Amino acid sequence: MLLAIDTATRLAGIALYDENGLHAEQMWRTHDNHTVELMPYVVRACQQQGLCPASLRAVAVSLGPGSFTGMRVGLSVAKGLALALRIPLLGVPSLDATVHAFAQARQPVCAILPAGRRRWVTALYFTAADGWRRRSAYALVNESELLESIREPTVICGEFDTHLAQVLHAGAPGLAILASPALAPRRAGYLAELAWKRFEAGEQDDLASLSPIYLPSA
Repeated sequence: MLLAIDTATRLAGIALYDENGLHAEQMWRTHDNHTVELMPYVVRACQQQGLCPASLRAVAVSLGPGSFTGMRVGLSVAKGLALALRIPLLGVPSLDATVHAFAQARQPVCAILPAGRRRWVTALYFTAADGWRRRSAYALVNESELLESIREPTVICGEFDTHLAQVLHAGAPGLAILASPALAPRRAGYLAELAWKRFEAGEQDDLASLSPIYLPSA
């Protein structure tokens, strides 16, 4: 069983996943209480599935970009579990997990996560013959810069609030295709699925060197 941990933003989550698919998933909104809340959710999910620590075969973690504190908490817990249980550690960029639900989209997909002070972390993705491709670098943008980047019909997914939705509708009419509130956010289950593919391929990340993805502040 693979345990996935996502604390990259205030929308946190965990998931349990194996070759049979998703076994358990939990999402919750936290007010920067990742340190206190994370392990009780992990323990509860494992207990519900009748799992002991030795049942875990790998641990995955969201690498960001995202909250400095949140990513540190998630990575610290993931590394601790991987070290204690001697199992592989797999890191997955947060925006890759965000866009995973839209793999069949015909249009480009822009994944968005909040960065505070009315700024957003974004990346643009598109489908290719052999799967997803990230078209742009991870970027830290304000609302105007985000609007300027939408030059063709584009699916918008991730954590965007009502205000940003209104800005996108008004500033990019006919171009910004907003995902529904239930479908838009990233899920720990998507993180787990991406990590499981790497695990099945025999991949793992270095316990000592794996670090969060940070973007320089403007």
